[in-house]
Amino acid sequence: MAYVISNSCTACGTCVEICPVEAISEGDPIYKIDAEACIDCGQCADACPVEAISPG
Repeated sequence: MAYVISNSCTACGTCVEICPVEAISEGDPIYKIDAEACIDCGQCADACPVEAISPG
């Protein structure tokens, strides 16, 4: 199951830089994760400074 980004997202871009499969993109107003591209590695959740990313 893909990771999801909550409304707590501050759109800092940390998750975009760390994602090994480029599954995260800019949304409006928060970033979004492409569920089909996400490999459930959790690197984005570990890197998020506001803990806005969690397993879906």
